[in-house]
Amino acid sequence: MGVLMSKKQQVEKVQKCSAVVSAFQAGLKDRAAAAKQAEGEVEDSKGSAKTSDNPSEKNTEEAEHEETNSSAGPSTSQHASAPTRDECKVNKEAWSRLRDGKGVEPEELDKSHQLTPPAFVRPKREANDDQPVEVQLEKKEQPPSDEMCDVCEVWTADDLYPCRTCNRVFHDGCLRELGYLRAEALQEMKDTAHTVTGWSCYYCDNLNLLLTEEEMYSLMETFKQCRIIPESCLVSDELLQYRHFVSKQQFDKDLSDEQEEEVLAQFAALDPEKKGHIEWSDFLYFESLAVLKKFRTENSLVRLLTAKERDKARSVFLGLDLDKDGVITRAECRQAQQSWFHKLNKDSQSCNVSISHVGPICESSPASSGSERSKTDDRPVTWAEFLKESAIYILAARPNSSAMHIRLPV
Repeated sequence: MGVLMSKKQQVEKVQKCSAVVSAFQAGLKDRAAAAKQAEGEVEDSKGSAKTSDNPSEKNTEEAEHEETNSSAGPSTSQHASAPTRDECKVNKEAWSRLRDGKGVEPEELDKSHQLTPPAFVRPKREANDDQPVEVQLEKKEQPPSDEMCDVCEVWTADDLYPCRTCNRVFHDGCLRELGYLRAEALQEMKDTAHTVTGWSCYYCDNLNLLLTEEEMYSLMETFKQCRIIPESCLVSDELLQYRHFVSKQQFDKDLSDEQEEEVLAQFAALDPEKKGHIEWSDFLYFESLAVLKKFRTENSLVRLLTAKERDKARSVFLGLDLDKDGVITRAECRQAQQSWFHKLNKDSQSCNVSISHVGPICESSPASSGSERSKTDDRPVTWAEFLKESAIYILAARPNSSAMHIRLPV
């Protein structure tokens, strides 16, 4: 207890000192600004005195000014092209943020006093990335959460909010200053971070950060060819057009009527609040999962899971393995995969409406018939198989959004 108290006292001293230094620096800035303003007023008074003493020079300057205005008058095309240049600049910045993994730039934030956002580094695949991973069923990892805020690296006991996916903890004030969470998202964090549902930090919530540079480049090229503008909402017609393009590119044919209905059902799953459009982040996370599903092996996906996620998978599997023989049925495996999305049940009436799709849409995508399903329901599934097959669903459950970013097993 003595160590903890001394540590807390040291932190309080550091905080007080930093507050004093910040106040002193702010005072210096205000004093310098006031001095500059006074100097500017003196210069203005001197300038007005000079112009009054030399009326001929003043008339000459006015004539030159009028000539300049008259010569610049006809160039209205330059003013007309200014909004276009600004729009191109905004789109270019959006593409750069997408490439760097910074996601959406909030528009309502006052950035004058924000902390410096972290520089995200996209992962690189290792040589053994596709090799099997040995994860023991009996041994729980139970990783403890960090003691220091990940942003300011200060310990303040009960004022920290943990991430349900990784070991990071945060102050709500630091996240507000950082600019990654708006007011409603901060309130959701306060309401859920210390509950069973939990809350994912901005690292874990952004599934796009799981993609490598090469995978992200492939996704961005597809967006550009389909004229998808980053950070913009999509309506159903735009999603249909995008899916038609992907189908034409990968299978050299258009979508069938049945596949178009699947796309519309997918749109409904990504728009649980029925706004008539899907948010950019939800669309990006869905497409990021599709890329992972397409290019990664199951062993590679297991390597993306955190210790907390592996522990939760253990608890789910052991809860279904009633006879403790290390094997469950295929039906129980599907039940477990759906259980990762229990946090969505408070907002959606049923998981059956969330039939979004991962990967390219093809003719084999509809659900299997009842007779075929009954044959596989009793097939045994080991712990290793369960973890490999469930990895993509565990990753899909990371975002805090109520939208469904993956098609649930049926």
